[in-house]
Amino acid sequence: MNRIDLSPLYRSSVGFDRLASLLDSTLRGEQSTGGYPPYDIEILDESQYAITIAVAGFEQDELDIQTEKGVLTVRGRKADSDKERNFLHQGIAYRAFERKFNLADYVEVTDANINNGLLTINLVKEIPEAMKPKKISIGQGSSHTIEHDVAGRSGKSEQAA
Repeated sequence: MNRIDLSPLYRSSVGFDRLASLLDSTLRGEQSTGGYPPYDIEILDESQYAITIAVAGFEQDELDIQTEKGVLTVRGRKADSDKERNFLHQGIAYRAFERKFNLADYVEVTDANINNGLLTINLVKEIPEAMKPKKISIGQGSSHTIEHDVAGRSGKSEQAA
């Protein structure tokens, strides 16, 4: 497997030490899933996103969606069928799958729904007020006198000898 050298990034950045493992796991994950099931990631507006996954043949109770530590995991597992089916041609893959998506900071899943064999997961990026940019006003220069009370001094002035 080819490795990406990120050492120039580390010389001029602070706090991106997780980046190499994120890239590595993403590249490894894409190869292992083989592109199944296909999915779309859509930007709805500047703070809303949607992930749509083709889950034809899966029922709602056969799908599992979880988020943990900034990773969205979608799993599908077909329930065992009681009746034996005899296919002349089987083109619909009913195999189990697991898809993982790394979420940026402050991106949360709001809801999910399934319609016509497509599972849509809606996400929103909500930056906390404390993290949003804020304008700092510059005041007019006014002189403030800071008075200090020095402990242990009596109010008397000392005379030099």
